[in-house]
Amino acid sequence: MGKISMRKMKKNQSGIIRSVKAEGELGRRIRDMGLTPGTDIKILGRAPLYDPVALRVGDFTLTLRNSEADYIEVEVQD
Repeated sequence: MGKISMRKMKKNQSGIIRSVKAEGELGRRIRDMGLTPGTDIKILGRAPLYDPVALRVGDFTLTLRNSEADYIEVEVQD
């Protein structure tokens, strides 16, 4: 499959992070959460208004706002 923004991923979809396009403080914060290229992720669900998104990274569950997820490009694996 192709690369898409993490924001466009659906519940239960898995993928591998290919790039983080955020820079500065936001980019550092995203990478500090373990969201780096090559990392496997799975979308667990979304809040009722679709923001934030909950995802599984290794043994951890994280939540990201859609505005943050826009900066993360993922290669989807259905």
